[in-house]
Amino acid sequence: MTEDLFRTDAYLRQCTATVTAITPAGIVLDRTVFYPLGGGQGGDTGTLVLADGRELAIVDTRKGKAPDGSFNGDICHLPKTDVLEQLLNSEQARATAIAVGDTLTARIDWNRRHRLMRFHTTTHLLCYLVPQLVNGCSITPEYARLDFNMTEALDKEALNAGIAALVAAAHPVSVGTITDEELDANPALVKSMSVQPPRGSGRIRTIRIGSTDLIDFQPCGGTHVANTAEIGAVVVTKIEKKSASTRRVVLGFAT
Repeated sequence: MTEDLFRTDAYLRQCTATVTAITPAGIVLDRTVFYPLGGGQGGDTGTLVLADGRELAIVDTRKGKAPDGSFNGDICHLPKTDVLEQLLNSEQARATAIAVGDTLTARIDWNRRHRLMRFHTTTHLLCYLVPQLVNGCSITPEYARLDFNMTEALDKEALNAGIAALVAAAHPVSVGTITDEELDANPALVKSMSVQPPRGSGRIRTIRIGSTDLIDFQPCGGTHVANTAEIGAVVVTKIEKKSASTRRVVLGFAT
């Protein structure tokens, strides 16, 4: 299994790692700072810096799959398709000087990651401002959206005022864990209808916003900023009625 360093420190920009496998799903490392696509958040991009200083561009990061489709614990770093095909060809792979057992530096595109962190944290603020279940989520470097399971109309200006106030209040954002049993006893902590927190390890990762004043607390595996003040100028750009029971809120960076 790949050690997921981003789970405990989203601010790590690079790490030293060893190649454990090269598969059609991508390059697998023993440890990584790259976040794989999941929970609505896009996978990281960046570079793998080889021992001789050459850089291999990574265009996406995904979770490895077991035969039954479940996550197998591997985090797969995807180079461009033609490069991966070369790596899977033994003769061409030798020419690239990357192989199982090699040590390299995994380095994320930090500016892109930080935009994802700012957006992801803002979606948690929206969960506080709109206390309804979420039935869809997408977090990209350019925008984020949450689909709320509700029939009532939402006020764009009121949401923007609420987000601005929570950002200005500089609430701390912290990572914690709860047990499977604690989650079973408090099912309302899960605010997503479409994504359930992973189980099996006995501990479930949580994100808490606020100290004295609790703004949000829920299971979440994504990356977030350490304080709401770091979100900066993120605003609601659009509210859509996607169906009779779904209201979509789209976030963007203020221009």
